[in-house]
Amino acid sequence: MKSKATLKELAKELGVSTSTVSKALSNSPEISELTKIKIKEFAQLKNYKPNSIAKNLKNQRSYTIGVILPNILNPFFAKVFSGIEIYANEKGYNLITCTSNESLEKEKQMLEMLDNGAIDGFILALAEETQKENNFTHIYNVLRDGTPIVLFDRIAPELKCDKVIVDDFDSAVEATQYLIDSSCKKIALLSTINNLSVGKLRENGYKEALQKNNMKFDATLALLRDSDEGFDEKMGALILDKKPDAIFAVDEYAAVTAMKFCLKNGFHVPNEISIIGFADGLWSRRMTPSLSTVSQHAPEIGQKTAELIIKRIEEIPDSESERIFETVVIKTELRKRDSVRKEV
Repeated sequence: MKSKATLKELAKELGVSTSTVSKALSNSPEISELTKIKIKEFAQLKNYKPNSIAKNLKNQRSYTIGVILPNILNPFFAKVFSGIEIYANEKGYNLITCTSNESLEKEKQMLEMLDNGAIDGFILALAEETQKENNFTHIYNVLRDGTPIVLFDRIAPELKCDKVIVDDFDSAVEATQYLIDSSCKKIALLSTINNLSVGKLRENGYKEALQKNNMKFDATLALLRDSDEGFDEKMGALILDKKPDAIFAVDEYAAVTAMKFCLKNGFHVPNEISIIGFADGLWSRRMTPSLSTVSQHAPEIGQKTAELIIKRIEEIPDSESERIFETVVIKTELRKRDSVRKEV
């Protein structure tokens, strides 16, 4: 059976935009007759068949939003998706949800598969590999074709689109200051997300708090990893060797793993060692003692991303030069529980 070409493939082979191909096939007066004939003949040659469901002519919408998450098993992203779904459904929009599994290639495939007129816009948190390789060509291509994108949590500042983030840097400063105000002097820094933008921001916030309190950054107290592979062993060695009186973990895995290790090895939490982590999943609340955390308000992030993408979808088209994109910062909340000793 002869394979069918997509609108995007036609545009790529002809060296024109998908918008030009779509208008030519729709007999738009904006396209010259010669160009229309050329595009129609090429479309027939390539066995192009318009998708009657996904067809997105001028002033029409599919009322469908594509959501691409890095890891659906991560409680944070699951909560963000819940916020997206509730708001989108209230506004009459459906969702098509995919996971990149932290893969740049899969992220590309998902965008290319859905960016064919079936989707009015995308909500996206960048895959780990995308950020690591600093490769955003596939996202530039979607934006160039006129499909709006809203990035959340893991973003790239250079991409011209709306973004929703939390105050990672400021909240890390606040969390570290909380430990310092609790008379902690030797604060270890743990991370399994050092290759992500949010991990770097939280690391820098920790360092900023130390500097503000005239405390030097000690690299031997920092364990900065790109994943949890080999993390547990190295973390245990750091705690036993350096004996910090506090731990600031920039992700939930690092925080929970540190807490379990300390309790198993006879450290009293919080009297001997105080621990605070980032994110606020079930693990944090169900531990004994309960884990102090920085809560990111994930459902609120989801609601705001959905609000922004629908606003872009429904706005009256404007020239790129006049478009002003928003970066919305959601405030975090420092939840003081039992894993940090009382402030003095």
